[in-house]
Amino acid sequence: MSPKAPYQEPHNIETLLVDYHDPQQARHLVQLLDHYARDPMGGGEPLADAVQANLVTGLAQRPFAFSLMCYVNGQPAALTNCFEGFSTFAAKPLINVHDIVVHRDYRGLGLSQILLNKVETLARERGCCKITLEVLSGNTTAQGAYRKFGFEQYQLDPNAGQAQFWQKPLH
Repeated sequence: MSPKAPYQEPHNIETLLVDYHDPQQARHLVQLLDHYARDPMGGGEPLADAVQANLVTGLAQRPFAFSLMCYVNGQPAALTNCFEGFSTFAAKPLINVHDIVVHRDYRGLGLSQILLNKVETLARERGCCKITLEVLSGNTTAQGAYRKFGFEQYQLDPNAGQAQFWQKPLH
């Protein structure tokens, strides 16, 4: 997936809505997500074989899932997986950015901003009230990109504190 030579200007950047039934796009989605999973900010472990085998089929079965991918000079370079949810406080849909991946070989090209712009366009078209995402407290690079785009930490009342993202694995 790495380019054969250092990049030369100009960069041809193409962004597309992933067709989960397209074998090449499906393969690129899994490759990019596996790249992220292997990064310390993604857990530092490769995706399990079963996840790699079932991920795209599982996404395709969910009508409120969508993925966007950026290609740079024809190579898969960035990905976001998103899910439409519903805000009970606004009685409107929302979009949760579940994953955002920029392959290390393509960082610095503004791909996260390109993906987030497209997510925002789709969210507005769907009548969404907001876009949400979660980020690790130690991932300052991603936090900077999200702040640049206009994201901020979530709170209802400053006296109640900021929202935290918790989980309970079901094994």
